[in-house]
Amino acid sequence: MMFADAAIRACTLEEAALLLDFWREAGAEPTATDDPQGVNMLLREREDAVLIAVVEGKIVGTVIAVFDGWRGNIYRLAVLPSHRRAGIARKLVAEAERRLAIRGAKRLSAVASLHSDQAIPFWESMADQGWRPSHPGIRYAKTLGR
Repeated sequence: MMFADAAIRACTLEEAALLLDFWREAGAEPTATDDPQGVNMLLREREDAVLIAVVEGKIVGTVIAVFDGWRGNIYRLAVLPSHRRAGIARKLVAEAERRLAIRGAKRLSAVASLHSDQAIPFWESMADQGWRPSHPGIRYAKTLGR
């Protein structure tokens, strides 16, 4: 099944509440920022930070693409199980890359969950697009206020 006709666009603030349910349905790893305030803050900070793939009016994929002035960062690449292996994730990444390049990013990094059966194989499949593991280290994170 191909979903090449998936429209990729920025998520609107009005759609922010849909993201939390979408990420749960897509099996995205929960984080400390998975709450309405966190999603709304992200979209208010940068209105096009979250890209969504839409098929027949339904969100079927997401990616967060932000530029911090040093590097373009890609997070929360997620596609509904019913729409996987149809090119939607590649389409989301390509649009994220395009938008980050316009903002001035020269180097990109992507966060891939080690707890996902799909994340590492997907990023390994992106070698034909220039994606490579950046180093053998592991990313460390801290949740503030805990």
